[in-house]
Amino acid sequence: MRMIVGTGEHRLNTVRQMTSPHADVRPDAGDISLLVIHAIALPPDAFGGPWIDDLFMGRLNCDMHPYFTTLRGVRVSAHACIFRDGSITQYVPFDRRAWHAGVSSFEGRSDCNDFSIGIELEGGDEWPFTDAQYTALGRVGDALLRAYPRLSNERIVGHADIAPGRKTDPGPHFDWPRGLAEIAFPR
Repeated sequence: MRMIVGTGEHRLNTVRQMTSPHADVRPDAGDISLLVIHAIALPPDAFGGPWIDDLFMGRLNCDMHPYFTTLRGVRVSAHACIFRDGSITQYVPFDRRAWHAGVSSFEGRSDCNDFSIGIELEGGDEWPFTDAQYTALGRVGDALLRAYPRLSNERIVGHADIAPGRKTDPGPHFDWPRGLAEIAFPR
């Protein structure tokens, strides 16, 4: 079954859904024109467990791991996360502003959260991403590019591209040619 974005609810049709409280109204819901690829692992370099869901849902117990104390009070989300096994969870409808980019700019325009979609990949700077993740990213990317005409192959970037010096993700092990080839959508 082809993955699609439902036009009324702005959600992917074939993925697990959760509703993050860390989102708000976009200044212009028609201005979805950038796709940002991120990487996340909680704690760093560890995969699996409930921690990513907990962080994005605002319920991370910061006493469960020493690293989590650095996240105390952090309010962050992504539109969706693709886990190591290729499974996908959507946290924020695409017509809403997820809090994924932080201080950022693209082509001279600041506040990328206003006009972007943020997709997390479970991973980090020290680990290659899985075949299942690239396949899932291709399916998600295809659905997004079909649903939002202002997105294009040229407007797919990494978090490091919009927050240089502050962020490194998706990191050196993200295979950009492969990722873009999976997502590529003929216009």
